[in-house]
Amino acid sequence: MPSIESLDPDTSIRDWIADDLRFYRERDNLSQSEIGRIIGASRHTVSNIEHARSGWNLNEDQARRLDSHFDLNHHFMRLVRYARNAHTADWSKQHVTYEQRASLIKTYEALVVPGLLQTPDYARALLEAGRVRDPEASAERRVSRQAVLAKTAPPDLWVIMSENTLDWPVGGPSVMREQLAKLLDMAERPNISVRLLPRSVGAHEALEGSFKVMTVHEGDVVYMEACGGGRTAVDVTDVASLRVRFDRIGQDALPRNRSRDLIRQAMERYQ
Repeated sequence: MPSIESLDPDTSIRDWIADDLRFYRERDNLSQSEIGRIIGASRHTVSNIEHARSGWNLNEDQARRLDSHFDLNHHFMRLVRYARNAHTADWSKQHVTYEQRASLIKTYEALVVPGLLQTPDYARALLEAGRVRDPEASAERRVSRQAVLAKTAPPDLWVIMSENTLDWPVGGPSVMREQLAKLLDMAERPNISVRLLPRSVGAHEALEGSFKVMTVHEGDVVYMEACGGGRTAVDVTDVASLRVRFDRIGQDALPRNRSRDLIRQAMERYQ
């Protein structure tokens, strides 16, 4: 849970909103309860927003009320809209934090095996190709995230991958064979589902890119990949849209047994 001192408005839009809210409140000698009355929320909610706690975000109506009260010429409204649509500077930290707390993770991957199921060699090959400065350390960090699947009460992980993922020889034949073997092994766990979206589907809405929907205590959070980074969002519209998108992709995906058969067939090609 972040403290006031740990907020970094220069790298996080959520921290910027939290910092500015506290600044204007203290400037006018207002309590959190008084701010709560202005935006129609409890003191507890105001405190959580000022600490940029996960799941607690200023909405547009609250931002409009703050701008009106402090006469800020739509300052908070712009910040909230930017937070909803912009690339997240601290996307990696936010993404991993939600991932580790999730009870259910639904992920669609268009090109590669999901990070939670990658072998060290597969992860390293991807990172080296992406010209990451220290691929060895980055691969270790990525693989370490998989510890969440070994918890006493692990999250449910529902994966849909493009069939193209099987045919893209990341790291070469031996690396791919080991990676596909791990996929089969993980897919046998009761909390993990791995399904393939066949190329025969043709054009579909998932061609826009990979995404993930994570269910945490406060609700659902979405993570969307982007070139060189990504974006996390808790906006109701974004969450609902991608939750439905995952379900529609699932309608065209192969059953789990058929998906495992295709993975085994791909393994035979990597001799």
